[in-house]
Amino acid sequence: MSTPRRSNQAVTEFARFIRTETTGGMILLAATAIALVLANSPLDDIYRSVRDFELGPHLLHLNLSIGDWAKDGLLALFFFVVGLELKRELVVGELSNVKAAALPIVAAIGGMVLPALIALGVGWGEPGIDKAWAIPVATDIAFALGVLALTGSRLPTAARVFLLSLAVVDDLGAIIVIAVLFTAGFDLVAAAVAVLALALYAYLQHKRVRAWWLYVPLAVVVWVAVHSSGIHATVAGVALGLLTRVRQDPGEREAPAVRLEHRLQPWSAAVAVPVFALFAAGIAISADSLGEVFTSPIPLAVIFGLLAGKVIGILGASALAVRLGIARRPASMGWLDIGALSMLGAVGFTVSLLIADLSLEGELAELAKTAVLLASAVASLAAALLLLRRSKVHAASSE
Repeated sequence: MSTPRRSNQAVTEFARFIRTETTGGMILLAATAIALVLANSPLDDIYRSVRDFELGPHLLHLNLSIGDWAKDGLLALFFFVVGLELKRELVVGELSNVKAAALPIVAAIGGMVLPALIALGVGWGEPGIDKAWAIPVATDIAFALGVLALTGSRLPTAARVFLLSLAVVDDLGAIIVIAVLFTAGFDLVAAAVAVLALALYAYLQHKRVRAWWLYVPLAVVVWVAVHSSGIHATVAGVALGLLTRVRQDPGEREAPAVRLEHRLQPWSAAVAVPVFALFAAGIAISADSLGEVFTSPIPLAVIFGLLAGKVIGILGASALAVRLGIARRPASMGWLDIGALSMLGAVGFTVSLLIADLSLEGELAELAKTAVLLASAVASLAAALLLLRRSKVHAASSE
């Protein structure tokens, strides 16, 4: 009796996740457009002065610019929601079934490894490529789901499940990359405080404590400690999400992870990520800068990594996994469907912009971010055309 109920709940949560992220994708697109307009208008100086304005105490290195608060603070909320979703998928969702999870997991790994290898190959020997190779490894959940909802409405449910599961695993890989590559000046004391605070959070979850006035200060302590330790602060959000209880107790209306997703995901999708994009995507674009994007090794590494690495990596790894018997392709999905979704996986936006900011500086960072925007725009348009065609095919076959 409990299995069907849990399955129905997982489907309901999946549908809600799709709706929220789709709306967030539209707001994210609008914020990106506003950022580009501001950065290429007479208001550019005002825009940059607001982005670079510092506030916060100098204690514990918390005197950050507004842009950094968006990157380190607001994105921690986004990654907390990702952590909650990942925990739910692993425990009661699609990723809890090994056979069902195998295809998107293998596809996500292929879609991370090949872009990294291509980026390394194209940018080999260039200053900054030692970290910039990670820029094209990420798929943007909000944009990808937004494009799928607008153009792939007639695709089978399995296609949406595949894309969401792939994107969640992809985000986990990006989180690991951020934690490993961008940890500098490691502070053991701050890290110990973070571990103790996380252990206390896990203990409170285990004891079914529901007092928000305990959790909110504790989450702040975790964030500050992780930030002060030298590990990128967004890792704090993921860690807290993964430690949140996801199974519903008897008589409990909602598990804590589900309840928190309900409350926080709209803020993440409609506020945190768009505000980050508002400050991260403000790139001054000119004929000269566009020329440099197509002639400089690192921007080219990003473009080839996303448009070639993602598509070939996701589709190729999926085909190899099915051929070797590691995974099973859903009967309702054809290889052309997976090909269209692979192109959609090349939309690397939020996390790609974050890694570009973390790995590069100055003009090179601007060029890399321009490459992310261009590649993501091309991938979005190409995926939209492919998905529209596949939707027509599925609509015709169902008549």
